[in-house]
Amino acid sequence: MESQRQKKIGGLIQQDLADILQRAATEGSPGTLISVSKVSVTVDLSIAKVYVSVFPTAKAVKIVEEIKASTPAIRHELAQRTKHQLRRTPELLFFLDDSLDYIEKIDQSLKEGENPIEKPDILPRRKKS
Repeated sequence: MESQRQKKIGGLIQQDLADILQRAATEGSPGTLISVSKVSVTVDLSIAKVYVSVFPTAKAVKIVEEIKASTPAIRHELAQRTKHQLRRTPELLFFLDDSLDYIEKIDQSLKEGENPIEKPDILPRRKKS
C-alpha cells in the first residue's frame, strides 16, 4: 500500500520523466512516442520503478535498453528539475510496460470470435513485476 507521500512523489517524477524522455525521443528517433505509464516509489523514497510504454512497439525493447543505458544522465536531469521538491533523487529502474500490447491481444482475440475467458491459453501469461 503506497502512502500519500509516495504517490505524490511518484506523480512528480512521472511528469518530469515523461517530459525528459519524450524530448529525447523527439531528438533521437522522430516518430517515436514514449510515455511513462506508472512510477512506484519505495517507502524510503530511494528507488523509483518507472514503467515505460513505447509506440511503435517494434522499437520498444531497443528504446528501453537505450533508456537504461542513459539512466545516469536522465537521473541528473530529473535532479535538476526536482531539486526544490526532493532532497535526494531516487535511483531509477526502468521497465517496459506491455499492458497496451496485452489489451490489444485481448481485443484481437475477441474480434476473431475467440473468448479468452473460456480459453485462457490463447493469451500468453503475463509476468508480475
